Amino acid sequence: MNFSLPKRWNAFRISILMLLNFLLSLASHAQTGIAVPSMVNCDNLIANFMNKYEVPGAAFTLAKNGKIVYSRAFGKANLSGTELAQPYHLFRIASISKPITSIAIMKLVEQGSLGLDDLVFGAKGVLQGHPEFSAVNISDPGICKITVNHLLEHAAGWNREVKCFPYPTLPYSWKVSGCDPISAPLFVSQQTGTGNPVSKSSLINFLLEKGLDFRPGTDYAYSNIGYLILGKIIEVKTGLTYEQYVKDNVLSPIGICDMHLGKNLLADKREREAEYHGNGSKTLSAYGTGKLVPWEYGGYNIEAMDAHGGWLATSSDLVKLLAAVDDLNSKPCILTAASISKMVSPSANNPGYAKGWSVNRSNNWWHTGSLDGTASFFCRTNNGYTWAIILNKRITGSQANNFWKDLDALPWNCISSTSSFPSHDLMLAPTENCSNLKVSEMKNKAVTINWNNGNGDTRILLASNMGPINSFPLDGVDYEADASFGLGNDLGNGTFVVYSGNGNAAEVDNLNPDLPCYFRVFEFNKNSATGNYPLYKLCNSEMATVLPLALAEKKHPMKKLTLIQIHQRE
Repeated sequence: MNFSLPKRWNAFRISILMLLNFLLSLASHAQTGIAVPSMVNCDNLIANFMNKYEVPGAAFTLAKNGKIVYSRAFGKANLSGTELAQPYHLFRIASISKPITSIAIMKLVEQGSLGLDDLVFGAKGVLQGHPEFSAVNISDPGICKITVNHLLEHAAGWNREVKCFPYPTLPYSWKVSGCDPISAPLFVSQQTGTGNPVSKSSLINFLLEKGLDFRPGTDYAYSNIGYLILGKIIEVKTGLTYEQYVKDNVLSPIGICDMHLGKNLLADKREREAEYHGNGSKTLSAYGTGKLVPWEYGGYNIEAMDAHGGWLATSSDLVKLLAAVDDLNSKPCILTAASISKMVSPSANNPGYAKGWSVNRSNNWWHTGSLDGTASFFCRTNNGYTWAIILNKRITGSQANNFWKDLDALPWNCISSTSSFPSHDLMLAPTENCSNLKVSEMKNKAVTINWNNGNGDTRILLASNMGPINSFPLDGVDYEADASFGLGNDLGNGTFVVYSGNGNAAEVDNLNPDLPCYFRVFEFNKNSATGNYPLYKLCNSEMATVLPLALAEKKHPMKKLTLIQIHQRE
């Protein structure tokens, strides 16, 4: 009896899927992720929106009653248009960072480490004696009356619409409008006598020296710098960096390891990060080189935006975060009901804004994010829906208002046009990946790979001799493994599946002794709750490299195996 037919058929099926993916990539807005037949109208709505506004890439995740029922990506992830956008791609989320900072602050308040009415500056302030602010010439006494709550509610006293920049705003040849220092990083560095790219403390000090536009607590004016100050408060109160505190106390407890602070330059983008399309405008480099660069890559100092606009995320992780603070009891919350209530209660000066969240009388909460190359929107509704949509381009100019209205309407129209939602939950990928990946035994042209299992049902081991592994398993796709290198399913770029199972070791043979070989392992869940779709955990995966010397047993019989461990921990 021939038992090879199933394996050959599966390999053929994967080849067909790869061919279909390639053919889809030729279309302007190819769709990836687990298809939901009952929600095909959502696919069409998003594709039509992208066509209308010429958006290159997008990711959209929708949850109902705490379960992710839909998570798909559209179009292209990179600038050259050769890489399909996938649900696993990270995007800049811009000002959706503010709700994240608000959650972190409320966590400190809940723990008793901070009070909402605590003063921020001055002799009794949280930042009293801070080395970055102690030498600032503060002439406006109102600054010493700013509280943590004022910062959360954009009521500290700075109004970025009130003009403060000269003409020209040197070294720029034009006058920068308004008074948001993030829009004039080179000018701020000159004024504060600091280096480039501009630091967070220089941006804050610029406004501290300028003074306030209204008394704290008497008005509302959206302030990016106010949230930068909140990030500094978190660092002072915890002794950790802002990013590390958020990761340890907000994200990690709910199994999120794929959110990070972004970088300025394309060359420094993270693994699986999308690339951003500006609108063609250039400015002087924030690094002070005098070169003209795109705003989205070196014009802005993204690295100085952390607590107000610096985060990267997948759309699914944003929805997972929403589920942890939605107060709908669909998933365990990371804040108490009392803390959540305080966080989303309308502020006295603007009933449409709470503490880091836009709110309305219907008890819906949301926030948007906007930067050159980025548009984002996430929302929690009162009837159990949460969603996040992220684009790698924003529209400006005469189309901007319609663009944002249509983006807001997309998820609502998706929901209203869906008569039947699936019962699966695509949020149920493992929360812990495998660890301690190593090569423990070597034979001729073969190695044994060992690891400590994470908390998934199963795991998949990939191998490549074409370089570090940057091809990833796709949710919803089952892969056929073969311990003989090159015979399992090919994920692209010479990356083959060499093991799939629930064990913690695998022997791989048929390796080329003249080439380094890279190994990487990923946990996944596949069960009735996931709709029997495999859901892979990609972040915090480790990669091991075996050098040619280690495999050339016959050529170098006296040499021991040489191993490099590369820990992909973030």
